[in-house]
Amino acid sequence: MDESTTTLATAIGTRVRQERQHRHWTLDQLAEAAGVSRRMVVNVEQGAANPSVGTLLRISDALGIGLPALVEPPQPRPVKVTRHGDGAVLWAGDSGGRGVLVAGTAPPDVVELWDWTLGPGDRHASEAHAPGTKELLQVQQGTLTVEVADRSETLDAGDALAFPGDVAHAYANPGAQPARFCLTVFEPGVGSAHHQEGSHD
Repeated sequence: MDESTTTLATAIGTRVRQERQHRHWTLDQLAEAAGVSRRMVVNVEQGAANPSVGTLLRISDALGIGLPALVEPPQPRPVKVTRHGDGAVLWAGDSGGRGVLVAGTAPPDVVELWDWTLGPGDRHASEAHAPGTKELLQVQQGTLTVEVADRSETLDAGDALAFPGDVAHAYANPGAQPARFCLTVFEPGVGSAHHQEGSHD
């Protein structure tokens, strides 16, 4: 991991540990609620892991705080500026692609704004998010193929797509040039399922 990735992993680990301890949860309780291994929770808290976006989503949902809260400190100000280059890089592809979380809102209804670049041949597969999750994207440059469940759509610069994020989906760059797109994810009711005894996936 490079320095910025290490710094981000440490910040995420600190926030996960704080939120878990605030709830008086053991490592095992968080692992069970999130549907990940205890070893993964330990690695995330120690900043030793570079977890997938899916893993971070499961952990943040289990804690009821949403993904944006994991990657940035709590802000008392109602206006939060993220300067160019300061977003959290949560995915890196083999051909130079990056998934950067640039802004987000607090729970219960979490909205995330992403800046994605996929290098030629890059593909990012995502498991189904929480029920009710919606995604909106617009291609800014290049060509993008979006796979949603058993359907595939190819989009060019300027094209947009709205689709359910609570089914398996993937983004791929079939072209020879980089593809760039902005993505908004809406995840309703983050944490609400975890307030009821034993109700988690």
